[in-house]
Amino acid sequence: MKTCSHPFVVLSAPSGAGKSTIARKLIKRNKNLKVSVSATTRPRRPMETDAADYYFLSEEEFKKNVAAGNFLEHESVHGFAYGTLRPVVDKMLEEGNQVVFDIDVKGALAIKQICPDAVLIFIKPPSLEELRRRLKNRRSEGEEAIEKRLSRIEYEYEQAKKFDYVVINDDLDRAVKEIELIIKNEKK
Repeated sequence: MKTCSHPFVVLSAPSGAGKSTIARKLIKRNKNLKVSVSATTRPRRPMETDAADYYFLSEEEFKKNVAAGNFLEHESVHGFAYGTLRPVVDKMLEEGNQVVFDIDVKGALAIKQICPDAVLIFIKPPSLEELRRRLKNRRSEGEEAIEKRLSRIEYEYEQAKKFDYVVINDDLDRAVKEIELIIKNEKK
């Protein structure tokens, strides 16, 4: 794998902070950026599409891919397995794209170990109250699942100190522009 021939851009954030929305806006506005679609054992939510939002795998399929060395990184988060499939990243690199990852903090730090030139960007919500509101407004999970996600905040904020940049997502368009500027400056 040509992991470091093009420095990766890694977006990470607490659930509900907006990293996936930001990633989608980035690729819409920048033709050479492609987001690596992660694999997961998490059940598919309404309106999610396999191979577009995630590669939805059974636990057995996920374990087989781990054993075969098909993951660049993989972690257990919120009780489900998540990982970045090497063949997906290889294909994007072969096509000449800059790869953007939309992954959790553990995965981000694992990518940094493989590729020290990777640019890690932590997306922070403006407040814990706003994050809770966003998670509730998604209406994809019950209160117990939301509390489970929120219980991880302190850990994620501690890990954010190891990132190259922190962007507060209090205004979506401003956050996207700030990340575009970071990417542009890092290319130099």
